[in-house]
Amino acid sequence: MRAALAKTLKATAQPALRANARAVSGLLEGYGDHVFKGATAEPYLAKQGLSAATLSNAEWTKDAAMADKVAAAVLEWATENDATTFTHAFQPQGASGVRHGLVGMVQNAFFKFDNDGVPVWDLKGKDLIQGETDGSSYPSGGLRGTHCASGYVQVDSSSPIYLRGDTIFIPSCLVSFFGDALDEKTPLLRSVDALNREGVRLLKLLGYEATGLGSNIGLEQEIFLIPRDKYTERQDLMLAGRTIMGADAPRGQEMCDHYMAAPSHATAALACMQEIQAQCFRLGIPLRTRHREVAPNQYEFAPLFGTATTQIDQNLVVMQIIEETAAQYGLAALLQEKPFNNINGSGKHNNWSIGTHDGVNLLNIGQITKAAGDDAFPTIMAAIVSAIDKHGDLMRMAISSPGNDFRLGACEAPPAIVSTYLGDDMTEYLTAYAKGGGKYEPKTKDLSMGVEGMRHMEIPAQDRNRTSPFPYGGHRFEFRAVGSAQNVSLVNTVLNTITANAFKEVADRIEGGETAQAVAADLINTHVPKVVFNGDNYDEANQEMLTKRGVWRIDSGVDAICRYSDPKNTALFEAMGVLKPNECAARQACLLRPEILLDHYVGTVDIEAKCMVDMINKHVLPSAKAAELPQVAALEAALDTLGKAIEEIHASSGKPQADLARTLRLETMIDIREVCDAAEGLCPADLWTLPTYTDLLFLDQTTNVDKNYFP
Repeated sequence: MRAALAKTLKATAQPALRANARAVSGLLEGYGDHVFKGATAEPYLAKQGLSAATLSNAEWTKDAAMADKVAAAVLEWATENDATTFTHAFQPQGASGVRHGLVGMVQNAFFKFDNDGVPVWDLKGKDLIQGETDGSSYPSGGLRGTHCASGYVQVDSSSPIYLRGDTIFIPSCLVSFFGDALDEKTPLLRSVDALNREGVRLLKLLGYEATGLGSNIGLEQEIFLIPRDKYTERQDLMLAGRTIMGADAPRGQEMCDHYMAAPSHATAALACMQEIQAQCFRLGIPLRTRHREVAPNQYEFAPLFGTATTQIDQNLVVMQIIEETAAQYGLAALLQEKPFNNINGSGKHNNWSIGTHDGVNLLNIGQITKAAGDDAFPTIMAAIVSAIDKHGDLMRMAISSPGNDFRLGACEAPPAIVSTYLGDDMTEYLTAYAKGGGKYEPKTKDLSMGVEGMRHMEIPAQDRNRTSPFPYGGHRFEFRAVGSAQNVSLVNTVLNTITANAFKEVADRIEGGETAQAVAADLINTHVPKVVFNGDNYDEANQEMLTKRGVWRIDSGVDAICRYSDPKNTALFEAMGVLKPNECAARQACLLRPEILLDHYVGTVDIEAKCMVDMINKHVLPSAKAAELPQVAALEAALDTLGKAIEEIHASSGKPQADLARTLRLETMIDIREVCDAAEGLCPADLWTLPTYTDLLFLDQTTNVDKNYFP
């Protein structure tokens, strides 16, 4: 590919384009060289008598001799790239928003030492395929204890091995001695298997012999980039990832002047983003899009689509690269969902689709109709809509991150009411199909720019619905409520599982003697009028209407987390072979001891509350006293309130503890924040010791730039 591109670029005649060609060629030089697959892996595998296609399935992991050959190829590639270390990288639970890189690992040298102390380079297939580690110290929900600590990692052959620095990273899964999933990826891979099994079965009944299928995703990643010197002066940002106090700056996002504005060469942000892209390109991560987002200092990256497992692994690497590279450019990257009050937070829109191994997108009506006939697309859509209606509680649970407490329902994220948008054309088509007819013919309209000499454009007749939590976008569904700091393995585990179950229910009915059209019609008539909503989800009257319809609405993130172990949901996960009941319970709570998601929530609030106590004691109260502000007494009372609330939380357990934490965070701390922010608004600048929102949010105006950042 690179050779063909270089040839095309070289042939360009115009000088300006030739200069641009050199820039593009330099950018793509080495694209994918740090990921062991395709053209990069082929020469090393060929020396072992294997082809690059060997890595395309898991068979090499089951054959000891073949695994040894793959290991020898990996070792040669690694040492030629100055790597000395390898590690199995897995995805611990409860890592979102707190763990750097969101992964766990133990790094081991490739070499061993002989009796004379001479290093001997060595990597066997068994070393590559699996390993043993401590499984008790990671959040496990009681699945493991210190007295039964073993955890076992195994390579995930669906995601390629990659190189960063001196280390080869092997994407892996982590399970206990009894086979219980201790990580986020194992359930994801199980859900992919379930989707493949039930999807292939349904397609066969519809007349299409698919060799296999899986889910594909594209993940948009929003972040903030702020001055690092100011970041290190804010304890809340350093320890909690968000500002727990801070008065609004005189300027926010009122004029939307930041959104998609030209990247500025006057700050380090553009150079930082360019470096992030360059590093990602070496890893074969197609980070195609970069732009400014709505809020000041907010930015976004977006890659091309890929398989769910690979895209999630790549997104975790992207998040780590963002944080590390920002520091090198004098910046701090904030990935938390709502780091600043009263301006937009950050999401990670999860664009989800289903594709067969031979390239047919089940959500593309033209492709699936050609492959499987006229009944296929409406049957698939009816099944997915029924899954959203039945299991919207699981979708809400999957995005119940602490940061989303402050983001859902605001101007940049949908409310916690799980409806879906199909658009009027698609809704009318499905309704007509249920009545025995209808053909999907998406309307278009002619758009004039109103300028002489500019041609008219043909565009879709329907606009996008940015207020919907799960809109259909033509060839995919976009889960818009996903938080920016999340590992989205759970999100996609849920989407795959509920869809696999819906496909199974449809296939069972067809095998029982019903026609596909009759089954689809029943599902459309039952679920479309209830869960499909094409209007404004931000409108409170519409929210009330959807609530009365019975659409899943769970305002509390704590209550949503507790849907994990609801009997209907444990039965679903168990039937699909994704999670056993004890694995579901562990992810929510173990008896009265909060673990995983509840513990993650409580721990987040505990950190934030302690930061607030420290910041009031060391900054706000001294400043208020020095300035003789009227808030002094209220601040002293707030410290007492916070102390008692923290003690009460520590004395509780289980869901009651999480409920107390939620009340502290969303009621008590917000009230105390108002007092702190009022004091900031009155305090003379020379007496206020914390960086303000003005200091943090306007790189273009406040950053002193090192000229060495730029050519």
